[in-house]
Amino acid sequence: MRVFSVVLWLVLAAAPAQAQDLQTSAGPVRVETVLTGLDVPWAIAFLPGGGFLVTEREGDLLLVRDGRARRVRGVPRVRAQGQGGLLDVMVPRDHATTREIFLTFSKRLTGGGIGTAVAAARLDANRARLDVPRVIFEAAHVGRGGRHFGSRIVEASDGTLFVTLGDRGDMDQAQNLANHNGTVVRINRDGSVPADNPFVNRPGVRPEIWSWGHRNPQGAALDRSGTLWVAEHGPMGGDEINRIRKGANYGWPVIGHGRHYSGARIGEGTHKAGMEQPAFYWDPSIAPSDMMIYSGRLWPQWRGHFFVGSLKFDMISHLAESPLREIERIAGPQTQRIRDVAEAPDGSIWIVSEGNGAIYRMSPR
Repeated sequence: MRVFSVVLWLVLAAAPAQAQDLQTSAGPVRVETVLTGLDVPWAIAFLPGGGFLVTEREGDLLLVRDGRARRVRGVPRVRAQGQGGLLDVMVPRDHATTREIFLTFSKRLTGGGIGTAVAAARLDANRARLDVPRVIFEAAHVGRGGRHFGSRIVEASDGTLFVTLGDRGDMDQAQNLANHNGTVVRINRDGSVPADNPFVNRPGVRPEIWSWGHRNPQGAALDRSGTLWVAEHGPMGGDEINRIRKGANYGWPVIGHGRHYSGARIGEGTHKAGMEQPAFYWDPSIAPSDMMIYSGRLWPQWRGHFFVGSLKFDMISHLAESPLREIERIAGPQTQRIRDVAEAPDGSIWIVSEGNGAIYRMSPR
């Protein structure tokens, strides 16, 4: 049985060995250990009134509150294979009244194979239990392996849900609108299709699709205007940040920056009419995970800046300006295989380290 170590940040003044400084463009920042002993942590979400939820890829959802980490019962059964498993968790803005949360995970699909699904449930925090869990979306994917599930879920400003979905390792399907491979979908909270989605009533096209031509988007965030941005794994030398437009095609695998792992060129090159260019791309690739667009609450100079976790280079890529550019890489012992970067309600920045099996809190020194 694994033992979790919960170190509440309010107590850390008595344990200085648990906190270290990292150097950033805003000067030194304090990084404190919050939770250790995690098994492939994937995502974090904060609860109103205190506490937070953490997913572990093998299928556990943890509730951390009042200095105690508990496994939540009632989580849907996941198919943990390769990059798949229990993935994202999202707490909507009205959670204080609805108690609802949303999870993304890989599961055996009704028609066979494995794909990404979205579940909704009510969280009973006192009993650490999910009540009435239900699958509200199941991707129509052609995929049987363990690669490229996506998947992040973001609550849009109008209350609909954006979900990012990978190409499942079958790259040509990202240009096939008859399935959900390599897309961002938009659904209502009950799983129904919003009437203003771009492909509603288009014969042969999945109506949930909002954008397409993606490879494996594992990061997503809204900016201050409510616009969705995603960070996605490209091939060798082609990881991207994309500003998502309704109905747009982001080109994979027809165009892309970088090359296939074999060294072969990608499709038709880097540009093609009718296909979007990334707002930024990394060469060499950093293997981006989740992304966060900062409010400026504790660091006003970082308002609107992008922070993207790296699984490959053990750092956080900090980007800003227009056009978007990388202005620094924040790295230290706590940034081993960053899986999630999130802003807490108080403006602190929380880091989910898959490499360390731990969660850290970053705050002004």
